[in-house]
Amino acid sequence: MTNAPQPPVDVSHSGPGGNDKNVAILVWIGGIFFGFIPSLIVWLMNKDKPGWLVDQAREALNFQITLMIAYVVAAILCFIFIGFVLLPAIVILNLVFNIIGAVKVSSGASYRCPLALHLLK
Repeated sequence: MTNAPQPPVDVSHSGPGGNDKNVAILVWIGGIFFGFIPSLIVWLMNKDKPGWLVDQAREALNFQITLMIAYVVAAILCFIFIGFVLLPAIVILNLVFNIIGAVKVSSGASYRCPLALHLLK
């Protein structure tokens, strides 16, 4: 056995680290139970740092803001009974898209929610 020198590992293109993946998963899953709070906390703590985690926290926050707007509109439309149909649909969309986001980020891929208004850049 020889101790041949190993080539240097290029970590600049290796993707998100394990801790970033875990935090991103918690951001997406936390959106189901706590709304915009988890994504807002992560985004505010890391917004000055460029990176994948900040991008995913911003995307989750944009989606949660979009859902809050949808909830308000549906609540107003409850006066003409359309909101009673929209509210369960919004809850299901929240569940589905947050789970899809958590699955995507668990593999290190970026997730862009197709229904989110991109209010934060």
